[in-house]
Amino acid sequence: QVQLVESGGGLVQAGGSVRLSCAASGRTFTGYFMGWFRQAPGKEREFVATISWSAGSTYYADSVKGRFTISRDNAKNTLYLQMNSLKPEDTAVYYCAADRNRVVFITGAGMGYWGKGTLVTVSS
Repeated sequence: QVQLVESGGGLVQAGGSVRLSCAASGRTFTGYFMGWFRQAPGKEREFVATISWSAGSTYYADSVKGRFTISRDNAKNTLYLQMNSLKPEDTAVYYCAADRNRVVFITGAGMGYWGKGTLVTVSS
């Protein structure tokens, strides 16, 4: 059974940092793009960041560019999201995702694999 399991969420003060992890199991994601989405209360899910298999290409939403860093350790089958300079508007459930097609990460529709999410709450 393929699983993506997020961890690292919690309560943090504005300006603080959090590192999210996403552990993949059940298969290896050779050749897959992996990434993060988030969904704030009462809002639609939105793209945060994605990274290629080789980690040679990364893409970020404008709202997080310069503050968040996506990375992956293929030997550990794990994806990371380092989140710095957090703002209250970053409060959301953060979801890990994986797919062979980068275009799927534009909206998330048709994504191959999703995690169940981890909540990050940023207090002001």
